[in-house]
Amino acid sequence: MNNDNKYSSHNHHDYDDMDKLKHEHGITDEHGYHKDQHQVHHAGHDHCGHSGHDHSGHSGHNHSGHSGHDHSGHDHHHHGNFKELFLKSLPLGFIIMLLSPIHGFKLPFQFTFPYYDIVVAILSTILIIYGGRPFYQGAVDEFKQKKPGMMALVSLGLSVSYLYSIYAVIITYVTGEHVMDFFFEFASLLLIMLLGHWIEMKAIGEAGDAQAELAKLVPKDAHVVLKDDSIETRPVADLKVGDLIRVQAGENVPADGIIERGESRVNEALLTGESKAVKKGPGDEVIGGSTNGEGVLYIKVLETGDRSFISQVQTLISQAQSQPSRAENIAQKVAGWLFYIAVIVALIAFVVWMIIGDIPTAVIFTITTLVIACPHALGLAIPLVTARSTSLGASRGLLVKDRQALEIAQDADVMILDKTGTLTTGEFKVLDVKLLNDKYTKDEIIALLAGIEGGSSHPIAQSIISFAEQQNIRPASFDSIDVISGAGVEGKAGGHRYQLISQKAYGRNLDMDTPKGATLSVLVENDDAIGAVALGDELKPTSKELIKALKKNNIQPIMATGDNEKAAQGAAEDLGIEYRSNQSPQDKYELVKTLKDEGKKVIMVGDGVNDAPSLALADVGIAIGAGTQVALDSADVILTQSDPGDIESFIELAHKTTRKMKQNLFWGAGYNFIAIPLAAGILAPIGITLSPALGAILMSVSTVIVAINAMLLRLDPKNNG
Repeated sequence: MNNDNKYSSHNHHDYDDMDKLKHEHGITDEHGYHKDQHQVHHAGHDHCGHSGHDHSGHSGHNHSGHSGHDHSGHDHHHHGNFKELFLKSLPLGFIIMLLSPIHGFKLPFQFTFPYYDIVVAILSTILIIYGGRPFYQGAVDEFKQKKPGMMALVSLGLSVSYLYSIYAVIITYVTGEHVMDFFFEFASLLLIMLLGHWIEMKAIGEAGDAQAELAKLVPKDAHVVLKDDSIETRPVADLKVGDLIRVQAGENVPADGIIERGESRVNEALLTGESKAVKKGPGDEVIGGSTNGEGVLYIKVLETGDRSFISQVQTLISQAQSQPSRAENIAQKVAGWLFYIAVIVALIAFVVWMIIGDIPTAVIFTITTLVIACPHALGLAIPLVTARSTSLGASRGLLVKDRQALEIAQDADVMILDKTGTLTTGEFKVLDVKLLNDKYTKDEIIALLAGIEGGSSHPIAQSIISFAEQQNIRPASFDSIDVISGAGVEGKAGGHRYQLISQKAYGRNLDMDTPKGATLSVLVENDDAIGAVALGDELKPTSKELIKALKKNNIQPIMATGDNEKAAQGAAEDLGIEYRSNQSPQDKYELVKTLKDEGKKVIMVGDGVNDAPSLALADVGIAIGAGTQVALDSADVILTQSDPGDIESFIELAHKTTRKMKQNLFWGAGYNFIAIPLAAGILAPIGITLSPALGAILMSVSTVIVAINAMLLRLDPKNNG
């Protein structure tokens, strides 16, 4: 039997809402809006080739989480690779600590030799120039913004301990009087701070470039049809409105346009969220970046460059990612307070001890105060929790790119969820087969269904054939198969004529319950319905559990999908949640924006290009791992196993991580708030002082407590039932 060629117009499933282009999204209006709103944004870069796109705005979004502190103070990308800095600084720092007593107290592993202090001074000079560079650059940035914080505090401690130690070496050789140095404290502080930043960088990872990934959806070249019907290959950037382009089967559409000739199924799922390939013919619009199915299309170009659908999405992403940083880091604030406290207390100590003592005493108390103020434990408080949290998340299929997402998520009010590929499998499956005539068994009906669909590459036909295979049912052998235009398919088998047609084409109501959101095809023998098959996109097994968990945590779930009303309603009713259907990228973006303007904390979950702008704009963006690269790059959190049930683990991780961070900040900063007044000599009149040696020991204890507390972060066992 040779029936394959008869399926070029196999469209019997394209009835009711399935063949209606409810996802064209009002592109013209949307484009017009953006053209007006973002002329300035686009002025410097032509989107035609997508290569010149300005990415400067990206640092305002995903990069905010790349540090335990506010990026305005120290941009890691600018200030060097902390792994390299730490590993190269480690040998120098180790030698310095081997040779340097802690304020006169020699540890068992330390040793000295003649002129060791000159060697230490030279090594410390090299170390501060190389390893200290990012901290000083960060401090300069902080002072420029009049917001001294962690970098300023670290730089202060490094500078004071280094300069005083150099002074101590010079005085020792000039006067012969031995003056205690702070080389050990200097080296340990520098190494610990570099290690803390490296841990943090490793835990967070780098954010991707969403715009670059979007550009990949659009081919570099287009096949332009000339007046003599010859084909010219032309860069997409050179396309003009009105050009006629040819798109072969399997190729991506190079630009927005309208079909002049040809019919095909166009897959727009990654762009619009529509869950299946859509049949398109002359007069239908197509979006640049969508994938042409089986036919050859001749498309007249309607939009290029900045006005194209993908460029609009790029604009939205850029606009969202360049929003101001969402939350100033607590550790940065604490460090800022410590900076001012340390400087003020040190000055007071100097004046007071100069009055009641002498200058050398005043200097030693001042220096001790400034050195002890350095935030060893505070510098590790957040990175260690981040590293542990990231590791735990990964074991649950969570890749947390932006640490702040964890802090924000615990206060979330609303979660917007995409449907196709997020809450559902994104694959059409046979949901139910009904027997409508006692003359046949259910297995016989399934065999007939698979047989009449034989040879078709149509995705829905394939799902019926796969279903029969899973049931170990051999398809019935048909003598002939023909297409019924606009209705279905018919064929002869065993002397009987069968039709598989839409419910609409059948024209009569069937006494049966159709699964919500499903599409029904009726198997007919001599005008009598003998069976029916319901096809649809299935909910993922964990979707319902997720909705329960969200409601338990007082987070309102809203489903926003590019899919049609019928499919959206079916899924939403199954889950018992609010929904929006036929949502364009602009619609989803506006929904997020509206909710944020109402003062709500919004989490967005999605997987397609159409989700990328709203993922970037939302307070927390969660991307399904099996989705598109552009969505992954726009998100703060990635579900690597594409399991919506893992969002429940993320919410739990958010609560527990934030709690650990607060505890560590208490231990880390608490030490400093107690140690600074003691170092200044506030209790010296009653014989209680804090020497740098004792300060260093207490600092180590504080650091150990912080580290142990971070390691105690745990998640409850995952509920797979």
